[in-house]
Amino acid sequence: MLCGLRLLCMTAGCLLLLVVQEVAGGEPLVNYDESKVPEYTLPDPLALSSGERVTDAKTWMERRRPEILSLFEQNVYGKSPDKLEPLCELLSVETDALGGKATRKQIAVYLTGRRDGPKMDLLLYLPNSAKTPVPVFLGLNFYGNHTINPDPEIAITKSWTRNNPKLGIVNHRVTEKSRGIYSGRWPVELVLSRGYGLATVYYGDIEPDFAEGWKSSLRAALSPQGKDTVFKPDDWGAIGAWAWGLSRALDCLEREPDVDAKRVAVIGHSRLGKTALWAGAQDQRFALVISNDSGCGGAALSRRRFGETIAVINRLTHWFCVNFRQFNDHEERLPVDQHMLIALIAPRPVYVASAKEDRWADPRGEFLAALGADPVYRLLGVEGLPVDEMPPVDKPVAGAIGYHVRRGKHDLTRYDWQQYLDFADRHFKR
Repeated sequence: MLCGLRLLCMTAGCLLLLVVQEVAGGEPLVNYDESKVPEYTLPDPLALSSGERVTDAKTWMERRRPEILSLFEQNVYGKSPDKLEPLCELLSVETDALGGKATRKQIAVYLTGRRDGPKMDLLLYLPNSAKTPVPVFLGLNFYGNHTINPDPEIAITKSWTRNNPKLGIVNHRVTEKSRGIYSGRWPVELVLSRGYGLATVYYGDIEPDFAEGWKSSLRAALSPQGKDTVFKPDDWGAIGAWAWGLSRALDCLEREPDVDAKRVAVIGHSRLGKTALWAGAQDQRFALVISNDSGCGGAALSRRRFGETIAVINRLTHWFCVNFRQFNDHEERLPVDQHMLIALIAPRPVYVASAKEDRWADPRGEFLAALGADPVYRLLGVEGLPVDEMPPVDKPVAGAIGYHVRRGKHDLTRYDWQQYLDFADRHFKR
């Protein structure tokens, strides 16, 4: 019998999570004690399901990589539909934005290519100082494009948004009060000053983040029975929908002459970090992938049972496929773990970041997943993670796999962005 329940407002999107404090007998359901992490053995990313070893790049790319991708589709995120060409409509362009530093474009992306289908709004800033097409950071945001910068010309989202009166969000609709509230997470001027563009989409445009949100959005539009659809156990969840939307945003960026679409980095924080990893794993056009505090179902190893676990996340969310629930409290039965998700990105660069006080997301588990992907990178001829031990706080390490754990809590900070920009410089500007 469960007891001692309370509601906890998580910082990323302020999702109200029902956190179980205790179970009968007084044992904590959520473990924060390293001595209580069970012994586990990780699946070998370089062993085919037949048991045969993967010893060359060709076998990885043609056999093992598709095998692992299919296992994640079947058991974790669900199968996403094939690509559809979106309709990308330029709504506005301002060549003198941010005091003349940037060109700002706002683009309506009709996800199914039809004006009567679901639409998301893509906000794009490009540095005016650039003489040639620039690489771009692309990420989803939690409360609307207008929240990432005080720029008064950014259109306010009309999509469903989680209520938060302190942020000026009432009746699931945002107001002017919320303009620029998350500019700390999106240092636009810093990104532009380093020679990069920045593109973002409100994730609720793709699918509102509540259990029935799919019925009025993308997944219903692409399902034969619409809002009456009964999903199969391996059909996509919300993370799959958000990741599919990121690929459609990339489709539109490919049509922008001032964007170097072969150098687009996909970035995400918290559940959107999970989304960025899944988008990068599926869509190899993303040249660089960044996971910020993504935790369970993102960069953290599931088998560690530290902080948030599969059982907890499946009770609280609608983000994964139904099949994922069969691994509640049975992580050892899962045929994959998150080091294999990171390995799917190889040999493209990937950065995993943690925060010391964000124990819910299991920083050590995130580091160990990055380390577990290293053999695949080395098989493909590039240095993966250059260390075997978790580095000290605020001491980034990087090969083709980058990692840091910074001081502080669950957040996306200027410090994080500085490391990502340095990492992108290393790989994009060789």
